[in-house]
Amino acid sequence: MTELGDQRQPHEPPLASRRTVLRAAGLLALTGTGAAALASCSADAQTAPSATPAAATTSPPASPSPTADATSPKPSASQAKAPNGPSVATSKVPVGGGVILENADYVITQPSKGKYKAFSKICTHQGCPVAAVENGVIHCNCHGSEYSIKDGSVTKPPAPKPLAEAETVVYESKVYVTG
Repeated sequence: MTELGDQRQPHEPPLASRRTVLRAAGLLALTGTGAAALASCSADAQTAPSATPAAATTSPPASPSPTADATSPKPSASQAKAPNGPSVATSKVPVGGGVILENADYVITQPSKGKYKAFSKICTHQGCPVAAVENGVIHCNCHGSEYSIKDGSVTKPPAPKPLAEAETVVYESKVYVTG
């Protein structure tokens, strides 16, 4: 049954309340797509706007506003949390070379400018720590094994397999080993 003031047929969906339409229009206006929603708020509009608040939050703003920027929930780079894991300053890792971390089991290399790699610093031959990174290779003094700074592959035996590679992340001028 319908109420006395309701002019709809029993099979029609309920009309959106004015409050719902205004709330959706406000959300759309915050995202920069509010002009279409506000046009649907006229006195003779009988249905809600076709865009939903969920759709509005996924579309980028047409133009940034100072108010939106000041209240943005995204943290700035200085507010973001640094990754966990051992790290070294990017300035300490020479292009074509690398750095053996003293307090962690990694060697970090920079095979080409801005590209960083991390490998286990434990030689796969007999478990000695590697001793140097120079001339494009990671060198182990125990038995003379060498590994590529690009991918950790064996370039000079007796090492039987490559150094294990780990993930790196560059954050605020530091290279972090993250996994």
